[in-house]
Amino acid sequence: MMTKAQITSKTVAIRHIKIRSAKTFAQVREKFEAALPKLDAQIVEQLNKGDEQAAKAYGDAGPKLSIFLVRDHGALLQIAGGRRNAIQYEIGNPLTASKMTRHRLAAALYAPLRVVLFEDEDGRSVFEYDQPSSLFGQFDDERVTEVGRYLDAALEAALLQAAA
Repeated sequence: MMTKAQITSKTVAIRHIKIRSAKTFAQVREKFEAALPKLDAQIVEQLNKGDEQAAKAYGDAGPKLSIFLVRDHGALLQIAGGRRNAIQYEIGNPLTASKMTRHRLAAALYAPLRVVLFEDEDGRSVFEYDQPSSLFGQFDDERVTEVGRYLDAALEAALLQAAA
């Protein structure tokens, strides 16, 4: 029986990805937000109730990725002398997340994924994110890493489509 808290740690290699676009921040943001729907709160409620029919229907016909949350990080810079164009997105799919967390609950730390879109000093749009398979690979479970590789492809395709 453990009587004290235990701390363990390990260093993990994370692959950081940057996608630059010649398009304006507004163009990329508009295209990205038009391509990915906002998370359907109804599916979350149905999944929470264990509705297997709804889960199957969502898996078959629902979006690969949805926007869970949008944070305007650029607005926070008002305190530092001026607003910037910088948006953080939480992106994912509740069914996809469940395919990982059923095997490793700690994978919930990275689900949904985070992506930032900002305007650089040259006026170009930039997406940055950590590659999902590198995040999920640390759990040493091929079932989790396989879902991470699926997310690598789905996320990259969505970001490249918006940046093109």
